[in-house]
Amino acid sequence: MPRAANYKMDNQHALLIIMAVFVAIAAIALLIQAGMLIGIYKSARTTEEYVKRVIPKVESILPKMEVLVESSTATIDMSRKQIHEITVKASDILDVTRLQLARIDGVLEDASERAHNQLAHAEMVIDETMSRAQETVAVVQSGIMTPLREIQGVAAGVRTAIFYLLRGGRPSPAQATADEEMFI
Repeated sequence: MPRAANYKMDNQHALLIIMAVFVAIAAIALLIQAGMLIGIYKSARTTEEYVKRVIPKVESILPKMEVLVESSTATIDMSRKQIHEITVKASDILDVTRLQLARIDGVLEDASERAHNQLAHAEMVIDETMSRAQETVAVVQSGIMTPLREIQGVAAGVRTAIFYLLRGGRPSPAQATADEEMFI
């Protein structure tokens, strides 16, 4: 049994050493936590002092901010009303524009139809005028030019007869050819 007792003691001794190590680790962890708490405490104090210095400034700005918020709200409300009015007016202008475009479209269609009718009428007048001009030319041809040609032919015959009678003899062949060419 001495050995068993010795083994039991070694186990207890090892267990005490392990417990001592864990207690030491726990103590170190607690010291680290305490150091961190002290650091957090100092940081909180510094922040508290800074906030105490900033609070008066914030409190002095707060009424201005409230006025600014109220002013902004009023401006936004007024802008909404103006935007609504502008939208209504723009809608009215678009409606009037649509009506005017419909009227202009009607006027343009009417003007186009009238211009087409006038062009057709002018074409008929020009056709009639051209046919009358052709008739007039035909009348002038038959009424004036034909008698003028006949008179010219008779005058040429009388002239030839007078030249023949005044000359007295037979004409030379050169002269006869010239007179014949004149009739041709």
